[in-house]
Amino acid sequence: MTEKMLYNVSGAPFVRSKTDTSTIMRDVLIALVPALAVAVWQFGLKALLNVVVSVVACVAFEYIYRKLMKKHDTIGDLSACVTGVLMVYCMPVGVSWWMIVLGAFFAIIVVKQLYGGIGKNFLNPALAGRAFLLSYPVAMTTYAIPSALSGVVDGETMATPLSYMYAGEALPEYFSLGNLFLGGISGCIGEVSALALILGGAYLLYRKVISWRIPVTFIGTVAVLTLVFGHEGYGNVEWMLLNLCSGGLMLGAIFMATDYCTSPVTPNGQLIFGVGCGILTVLIRYFGGYAEGVSYAILLMNLLTWAIDKATPQTQFGISKADKKVAEAEKKAEKAAVKAEKLQKQVEKLHAEGGHK
Repeated sequence: MTEKMLYNVSGAPFVRSKTDTSTIMRDVLIALVPALAVAVWQFGLKALLNVVVSVVACVAFEYIYRKLMKKHDTIGDLSACVTGVLMVYCMPVGVSWWMIVLGAFFAIIVVKQLYGGIGKNFLNPALAGRAFLLSYPVAMTTYAIPSALSGVVDGETMATPLSYMYAGEALPEYFSLGNLFLGGISGCIGEVSALALILGGAYLLYRKVISWRIPVTFIGTVAVLTLVFGHEGYGNVEWMLLNLCSGGLMLGAIFMATDYCTSPVTPNGQLIFGVGCGILTVLIRYFGGYAEGVSYAILLMNLLTWAIDKATPQTQFGISKADKKVAEAEKKAEKAAVKAEKLQKQVEKLHAEGGHK
């Protein structure tokens, strides 16, 4: 009697993990907490209020859009929360709440949902929302004085270290490298402390949420180029360190450029992407009309992600280099055989025509 065998037929993926989108996004939110703590310390509860407004607006827009379009609810994956936090991290603390809501609408509805939702947008929604709000240049470039400089600087607003550096002006003494690293400087809410952002990045690496490739190549490229080219009035090493610790470099390299759906998936592609972001950042900082170039560099490289992935294909899993060479040789042999067959047919045709005559 033949024994019956039963097979379970199922579709991909065949390898599953307990890690899902909400788990990844939760880790990103946890990694962003140190930067928020520094922001509240330096700019007060207004920084926290801005974050709350941004998150609520992003979640609300995503919920309303998907409800109106009769699509399944996705606010539970926490991606809208991450977009809300990252977008407001790229803004000065003094922006009005209506600007935050407007930016959230553009980021969630226009950039994310109109292209199909999470995983289908070709631009980083948070950076796109921030870029859109630069239509209001005065509000987006007016920076509050941090508590660390209270009593040291007169007035209510001040320029950022990058503004001084790339305007050719001497950097004030209170903008020391230590202040830039710890967070006692003016700037956008989430970018003032390089240390807080590095701690967040270390957590993401530990949790294997991000790879080292994009952050290291991005930051490393900026470091090498600024070290080589330097700037008048600064030592080359000092200039490099100031560039690494000021502006949105750490925030962009660790949290923005590593966005899954807008960065390459291939290892070599990620290296190229990081180098490209670094080169564009330096070019914009040196030759652009705007002191900061991180956000535009990442957005421009987002547009090239598909081309980078196509140019850097991975070897098929389980296929060795020897197997690949054999396959290429067989492919060439097959093409040669097809060509020979065509030639043979042409010869036979000529013989047939000659015999007929």
